[in-house]
Amino acid sequence: MSARILIIGAGRSSAALIKYCLDKSEELSWTVTVADADPAAAAAKIGDHPRGTSAWLDVTKTNDRSDLISRADIVVSLLPAHLHLEVAHDCIRLKKHLITASYVSQELYRLGDEARDRELIFMGEMGLDPGIDHMTAMQRLDTIRAKGAKITAFRSFTGGLVAPESNDNPWGYKFTWNPRNVVLAGQGTAQYLQDGKLKFIPYQRLFSTVWNINVPGQGAFEAYANRDSLLYREQYNLDDIPTILRGTLRYPGYAAAWNALVQVGLTDADFPILDSGKITYHELMEALAPSGSGSVKDRIAGMLDVPPNGEVMDRLVWLGLFTKKRIRLRDATPALILERLLLDKWKLSPDDKDLIVMQHQIDYELDGKTFRDVSNLTMKGEDAEDTAMSRLVGLPMGIFVRLISQGSIKATGVHIPTMKEVYEPVLEEMKSFGMELTHTTEEI
Repeated sequence: MSARILIIGAGRSSAALIKYCLDKSEELSWTVTVADADPAAAAAKIGDHPRGTSAWLDVTKTNDRSDLISRADIVVSLLPAHLHLEVAHDCIRLKKHLITASYVSQELYRLGDEARDRELIFMGEMGLDPGIDHMTAMQRLDTIRAKGAKITAFRSFTGGLVAPESNDNPWGYKFTWNPRNVVLAGQGTAQYLQDGKLKFIPYQRLFSTVWNINVPGQGAFEAYANRDSLLYREQYNLDDIPTILRGTLRYPGYAAAWNALVQVGLTDADFPILDSGKITYHELMEALAPSGSGSVKDRIAGMLDVPPNGEVMDRLVWLGLFTKKRIRLRDATPALILERLLLDKWKLSPDDKDLIVMQHQIDYELDGKTFRDVSNLTMKGEDAEDTAMSRLVGLPMGIFVRLISQGSIKATGVHIPTMKEVYEPVLEEMKSFGMELTHTTEEI
């Protein structure tokens, strides 16, 4: 049962995972190492816990990375998704189990046979979205299938937001996870199925295509489509389903304003602006605005076909995009400039509470009637450190570490958490951390 746990990454989503592992370490004879490029951040998360140690790690340094992984039994990677593969190759070579919260890439899936041959489990998408969304969806889908029902539509929406009492900016949003991922969200083409027809939404239209979602007790939200909803037909055993859609939730008005940033060109991560450190935000907007008479703000509003003093432009003005303040970032892309600006503007204050909202809608036919099963999950954080995001991303990974260390998981290879042997114990233990899924069923 004793195990050596290595957690790589001590960023925004790591606190609840690290705390869980340290809390379990005495009972289960674990040692917990937290490694990060910022050793002070890792040390702060460990505190003075006797079973915890911190370590410096530049994950691109092959020997240092291999050395740390070789001394672990179970590795949890909280690195950016593109860095998981190097860690995974080390885990294969050194025979270590691996858990991540990121989407599983095709390259990672290709390691499935090697992982199986070594009796290892590589569990990806073990966070919130993806993660808890998979587990709660499969639990409902399996329950409905057990009645003998035919499932005709599956829609799932998740959002990491700021709680109403901490919502003090016009965007209704603050950072609780990787800011880079927020700025680059949706790039590529989203695809889903609607009434048996394939639907594509290219990036330039993504944020102007929204669905209105109501969550009891929380009110109205808007949702935009996630990357590729079709990936989950097979994973959820929904191969012949006519409608499947996964989306991201935001407060109303967010998508229209973010769409403006996309149309202006501020989410472009492909071209560096020479001498960007010497220009102001106003000069950047002038460079992106159409030529003509009138103020930069008016010309941007005209290009976007929105009122100069309406809600969309008010949100852009609030960000400081039209100020004569220096950017002070050398040769930066528009996306990086925007990210740095938002880091300041969308920062959680120490007492701010975040809010996680998730809803699944499952339509099914049974006994000649059509029903809709709606599941809702909401969780509020305590403050800027103890966030609902950190809990709902980190705790499922921590619980899965426990299940592996206790020999409760028989599956090997590369997986996402759609199997009953995974979702049932994880969701059961999540109840003790205040996570509750409520559901209603009505005839439609």
